[in-house]
Amino acid sequence: MKAPEFPANETERLNSLRESGLLDIDGSEAFDRLTRLAKRFFQVPLVMVNVVAEHELVARSIDGTANCTYPRNISFCGHTILHSAALVVADTHQDERFADNPLVTGQPGIRFYAGMPLRLRDGASVGSLCLIDYTPREFSDTDLSVLSDLSALVEDEFAAISAATTDELTGLYNRRGFNQFANFALSVARRRAEPVTLGWIDLDQFKQINDRFGHEEGDKALTAMAELLRASFREADLLVRFGGDEFAVLFADTDEQGAWIAMQYLTEQVALYNDRKLHPWQLKFSWGVSEFDHNRNDLQQWLKDADDKMFTMKRQRGYSR
Repeated sequence: MKAPEFPANETERLNSLRESGLLDIDGSEAFDRLTRLAKRFFQVPLVMVNVVAEHELVARSIDGTANCTYPRNISFCGHTILHSAALVVADTHQDERFADNPLVTGQPGIRFYAGMPLRLRDGASVGSLCLIDYTPREFSDTDLSVLSDLSALVEDEFAAISAATTDELTGLYNRRGFNQFANFALSVARRRAEPVTLGWIDLDQFKQINDRFGHEEGDKALTAMAELLRASFREADLLVRFGGDEFAVLFADTDEQGAWIAMQYLTEQVALYNDRKLHPWQLKFSWGVSEFDHNRNDLQQWLKDADDKMFTMKRQRGYSR
């Protein structure tokens, strides 16, 4: 088996993928329509829209039976993103790159693969639209043309998702909106020699709310947290839902001590909200704050430091991610 190589621009590619918002969406009806259409046209048992993250392949749409994630080092799509043209493997048993791949020798038993690389508007190759069959088959020029056309439609949807900067459920900024604003805020703070601090928030036992009371109640918990963030912080503070049950607050012109005081105030407001007993669940959260070091930090290091501090609090309370 040949593991896929990393593109020469891997760091930039991953940054573009993170900023696109494609890793944060729970699903897309537009993607689902396109995978259904591809499955019907090509008469294959499995069609997927995938993105290739740092260590794994992440499915954004599946029509057929497949896992939502696979290790990147055994993925076919990891090979697909390395080229501008489609990767077509008529019979995996006859291709030395894939003949002993676990996805060929084990489940799901891939014998045919055709994948078209998918790009963002900046040119970064971040995933693929792929067709999979469990028997060998040929792939004509007409087939290739249709796959290319469908891939262009997927890329249009990629662009639409990437252009959005707000979270649909809560109305807060999403990851892409944060990245755009944060880079600007850091540049301004550096020129003015002002402090800027990030507060990182993760809801505790959020999965239990979904499991016990249903996803509708889970959505209510997320929107309630968003409203409490709006009520607790200044209008100048950037409020973000990073995805799932993760939130962030960018405190402009605020050092770490000031952000700590602000987060304590949020804790008090959440406690008062819980006292009202409006729901069968209660909001709980862990948090961490990190002041940006203009001489050492970059954006990703800053995010990681705040996340690490949040997780230290979560672990001390006996919670896991």
